[in-house]
Amino acid sequence: MTSWREFTEAAPRIATIFVRRHRATGNLCMLGTLRSDGFPRISPVEPRVFEDQLWIVGMPATTKFRDLARDPRFCLHTATVDTGVEDGDAKLFGVVEDVGDRALQRRFAEALYEETGLDLRGQDFDHFYRADLIGGSAVEVTDGHLDITIWKPGEAERVVRKH
Repeated sequence: MTSWREFTEAAPRIATIFVRRHRATGNLCMLGTLRSDGFPRISPVEPRVFEDQLWIVGMPATTKFRDLARDPRFCLHTATVDTGVEDGDAKLFGVVEDVGDRALQRRFAEALYEETGLDLRGQDFDHFYRADLIGGSAVEVTDGHLDITIWKPGEAERVVRKH
């Protein structure tokens, strides 16, 4: 499993772009999952980094979480509003693991409340997904070029420049 901390050390360029775009949109990302019929689904989600892991949690009984329960593969894409991609764009790929540790969930809810004011303290989470990252990419426009940064576990980031 590649934790968030391990990812940021192995892929600092992608991580920096992801964090910048994640913050710029108020933590909004688009989550790609697979529906039961095999077709892709895209849903909004607000992933959070907590205790050196990336977590995908949210409103209970939603189709995106049913998708992940059936097939844990996902793509997480920073929300894009700038068609010129001037501030960059990032995607993370991975699989989730549903973590039933209630003490961890309580710590998460307490931290969420302290950071945002959203009060989920005392509530049980239907799904509490830890993201295991298996790849990532980012796009930046630099000096009229399109730089695509790609990362896979065990490899260094590599940049492909498109002219």
